[in-house]
Amino acid sequence: MNPSTLAINGGTKVRDDFLVYGAPLIGEDEIAEVVDCLRSGWVGTGPKTQRFQSMFAEYVGAEHAIGVSSCTAALHLSLLALGIGAGDEVITTPMTFAATANAIIHTGATPVFVDVDKTSQNLDSALIESAITPKTKAVLPVHFAGHPCDMTSINAIAAQHGLVTIEDAAHCIEGVHDGQHVGSISEATAFSFYVTKNLATVEGGMITTNNGDIADELRVRALHGMSKDAWARYSQSGFKHYDVVSAGFKYNLTDIQSAMGIHQLARIDDMSARRKQIWERYHEAFADLPIDLLALPTNGDTHALHLYQIFPRLEELSATRDEIVEAIQAENVGIGIHYRALSEHSFYQEELGVSSADYPNAKWLSDRTISLPFSARLSDDDVADVISTIVKVTRSFQA
Repeated sequence: MNPSTLAINGGTKVRDDFLVYGAPLIGEDEIAEVVDCLRSGWVGTGPKTQRFQSMFAEYVGAEHAIGVSSCTAALHLSLLALGIGAGDEVITTPMTFAATANAIIHTGATPVFVDVDKTSQNLDSALIESAITPKTKAVLPVHFAGHPCDMTSINAIAAQHGLVTIEDAAHCIEGVHDGQHVGSISEATAFSFYVTKNLATVEGGMITTNNGDIADELRVRALHGMSKDAWARYSQSGFKHYDVVSAGFKYNLTDIQSAMGIHQLARIDDMSARRKQIWERYHEAFADLPIDLLALPTNGDTHALHLYQIFPRLEELSATRDEIVEAIQAENVGIGIHYRALSEHSFYQEELGVSSADYPNAKWLSDRTISLPFSARLSDDDVADVISTIVKVTRSFQA
């Protein structure tokens, strides 16, 4: 059998075992902290969450950090706390996960998509003003794959038109724009700690803000609208009655999740350095293949290195993106698709009246993007297997 024969065609697989896409690096410190949490009896929102919030606020340089159950919850709460509701419009990107748009819809507002820049995959700030109407109340940019958005331009436009800015930084914990850490720039910023993210607590998220009034509103809304959270009511400082002051949500972050986050955050620079090594190995290995690669910012911003994507040059290959994906996975290498643009999905087409033709750059990216394994957990052998697989599959489909 020719060793270059694809496994999907009966050839030998590059790997014997399947390499799971996005498996996080979890160390003994996280495990010990979770065990300590379980043994303490305090597994809900309590002292470890307080500690994690303080650490995170310091890390991004924000005045306040509020732990929540997911980035989706963070976006929803941030929109509500900043007064977004029924009849409002929020400008955002179609090149994102459904949660970004869904959080807007859950407030009663309407997402208004603006196409992206093909190089950064971020909201094209040059197109924002043309989408502003009398109903526009906010701009919600997404720092895609870890590439910081041009927040200087976006916030200048927002200020000129009296809009608020809420950042979706699910991909961008380590990002820095124009000397400011993402999370310290706008009215509110939402982060994700989902299992595939750069900092993983399995599920969970964080909202950062420099506005104390917004922070207070977020804390109340995150836990049923109660004026005092459980830690404040049942800690050794003394029992306190709570008062329900709004119709809040069950969006709080638990101490079990925060136990992981404490040590994930402590090692975030080391994990980022490992991903940078993998990035450089991938870039070098793929330089001569018929695929386009992500570019790092050239303006001095810090890319958070969340996704490593490749974009096959389909005009030079005898396969579609999905056929390439099937061939890669048949070699026992898992991949991700980030993302099918929201303008490609039936719900948003029907609900918002959009079509893929309206967003040509998002459509181009959506048809080609493939995310490769990129976790700090990957061994050198894992990285070599990914490289061998991409070279094998791409060369096999070259016209």
